[in-house]
Amino acid sequence: PCQEVAGLRGAVPGSVSRSCPSICVDLLAGEGGPQAGTMTECFDCDNCKESLYGRKYIQMDNGPYCIPCYDAHFANTCDECKELIGHDCRELYYEDRHYHEHCFRCFRCDRSLADEPFTCQDEELLCNDCYCNEFSSKCVACEKTVMPGSRKLEYNGQTWHEHCFICSSCQQPIGSRSFIPDKKDYYCVPCYESKFAPRCTRCKKSLTKGGVTYRDEPWHKECFVCTGCKTPLAGQQFTSQDDNPYCIKCFGNLYAKKCSACTKPITGFGGGKYVSFEDRHWHHNCFNCARCKTSLVGKGFIPDNDEILCRDCSSDL
Repeated sequence: PCQEVAGLRGAVPGSVSRSCPSICVDLLAGEGGPQAGTMTECFDCDNCKESLYGRKYIQMDNGPYCIPCYDAHFANTCDECKELIGHDCRELYYEDRHYHEHCFRCFRCDRSLADEPFTCQDEELLCNDCYCNEFSSKCVACEKTVMPGSRKLEYNGQTWHEHCFICSSCQQPIGSRSFIPDKKDYYCVPCYESKFAPRCTRCKKSLTKGGVTYRDEPWHKECFVCTGCKTPLAGQQFTSQDDNPYCIKCFGNLYAKKCSACTKPITGFGGGKYVSFEDRHWHHNCFNCARCKTSLVGKGFIPDNDEILCRDCSSDL
């Protein structure tokens, strides 16, 4: 039989084809029997062997068949009603399943699917509307169905149409750009920075991540630098002078007392201690007798001009 194939619009995952046998012929014998130049051999059904003269038949590859034999041996069974699909019925088939045209319907709403988009869910045929109502997610903004194949955004178990996922401040679609959630609101990065983010004490720009706090004020890590040499101080020891941060080296060079023995700054960092006498200062490990080098920390000493002597060395003078 010839076949007419028609795909259904939007069919998922395939298409439906229609077929019907179309070779139906009446052979009529002449009044006086076979005439000269006409068929003289017998013309019988290939199955039941009955004559096909004066009857409709269907020509198959292996021979002609009368209508009852064709239906009995070649007709398919409808997957819906379980009855044979006769030669005179329009037949639809989808993934090795065959249907009468009037049986190919949505399992939920009974709508004909012959010319409608459809899908198959757990062996059930569903029209697009029923599939979307039952299985598709709803947009949390407009509460409408997010149709299969449409662009959508998902976050934290919720779904939006792409055009419904907008910044709570500027009301513009966020799309594929970065965003920052705040309770039930969502902000594009520029709006969030403008509305909520703290500003760096030095550059006054928004500080969205990282950073350091000094004197209860926020700083970008790259902005928190030594007032003297501009070396970054994040993660480093530092001190301050007149509320300005300094690295140890700059503070020592600019403001720290100098050791009278080694002339290096006395910063007091690292647990260091120092000794002061009159207008002079020494590191603990530098406060030694100028003659014998004995440590004078916690001991009596005798000043001799610019030198400091232990009592034993001073008695030799």
